[in-house]
Amino acid sequence: MRLSPPARGTGVLHVTQPVDGGVARVVTDLTRDQAGRGLRVEVACPEGRLAAELRSLGARVHPWPATRSLGPALAGEVRRLTRIVGEARPDLVHAHSAKAGLAGRLALRGRVPTVFQPHAWSFEAVDGRTAALAREWERWAARWTARTVCVSEAERRRGERAGVRGPWSVVPNGVDTDRFRPAPETGARGGGTGAEPPAGPAPARLAPGGPLVVCVGRLCRQKGQDVLLAAWRRVSARLPGARLALVGDGPERARLAEAAPASVLFAGNAPDPLPWYRAADLVVLPSRWEGMALAPLEALACGRPVVVTDVDGARESLPAALAPYGLVPAGDPAALAGAVTALLADAPLLAALGRAGREHVLATHDVRHTARSVAAVYREVLDGPAPTERVPSGGAAHRPSVSTDSREAVSS
Repeated sequence: MRLSPPARGTGVLHVTQPVDGGVARVVTDLTRDQAGRGLRVEVACPEGRLAAELRSLGARVHPWPATRSLGPALAGEVRRLTRIVGEARPDLVHAHSAKAGLAGRLALRGRVPTVFQPHAWSFEAVDGRTAALAREWERWAARWTARTVCVSEAERRRGERAGVRGPWSVVPNGVDTDRFRPAPETGARGGGTGAEPPAGPAPARLAPGGPLVVCVGRLCRQKGQDVLLAAWRRVSARLPGARLALVGDGPERARLAEAAPASVLFAGNAPDPLPWYRAADLVVLPSRWEGMALAPLEALACGRPVVVTDVDGARESLPAALAPYGLVPAGDPAALAGAVTALLADAPLLAALGRAGREHVLATHDVRHTARSVAAVYREVLDGPAPTERVPSGGAAHRPSVSTDSREAVSS
């Protein structure tokens, strides 16, 4: 039986940190849809561009000055979030990503129905003792989670293998296909568009001509730009005119810049990546781990083929026609270079894959499908049993410590 969406006036509090990249776009899209449905949407997040955009959509924003990383400030962040929940009095809380999931569930402890969306598991960002602590925390916090929402079946299976228990829903990421669409003058063609990058001082440094490869994502270990740069030397040797633009910023920028040849542009943060997708002949995201990356879906919606690594969610996000050409092993510069070079050398194939990508996203990854699925999850959660502070059967039990050594686990 298909459930109706939550009633008008239902209060939803989104808690998010980070405030950029794909997580921010998911929160923005959900806020737009939910406010349009008449829900009372409130968001706890740090001040900045995201907060301003959410206010413009009609959400009440509660400044929550949380950092991406774990550290001594966590206790204060949890106390502040507890006060925000008291002010907002939501019917449901939706916590996005590892840091918000940590602080949100520590603040609520199941007293308000809590939906947690990891957007890639924290324990994938680390290894050894830190990964073990992150897995232990996720297993413990599941008792305070009314529903865990994963963006791919692969992400759900990874959580289950880690011992995370409780109700699950899989809601694939979606993109705004009205906004992310091929440029009017080029249609859904793939390579050889001749389009120029967005105007501005940084794009002007790109050498003219030659195929353009674009990578949109935070400059960090997760997104694998170091692997792309290692592959790029091989691509440049075979296609001397090829150009690469890294769109985004992050902690790895200085180290990446030291290793980059002259044909690579560091474009910095782009509040709107759409012009970059449209200018690209090919979009690449060589991530080491993901739940289901948003940038490749946005590129496909723009009629641009992609090359991605075979990590969680990648196969589920690609059309069947593209997988043989656009899916490579993670951490393999040679395989990545081979896939990129082969596609750039075949303009008709690029065009055909671009059309297939657009059709695939329209059918399976439109943000309206995603928003309806999230609304159905909310309805199921709100129709469930009344929330209580959940503890293990048998009374008190060991609670995992939250080590400040786990910073990378929540900051990725």
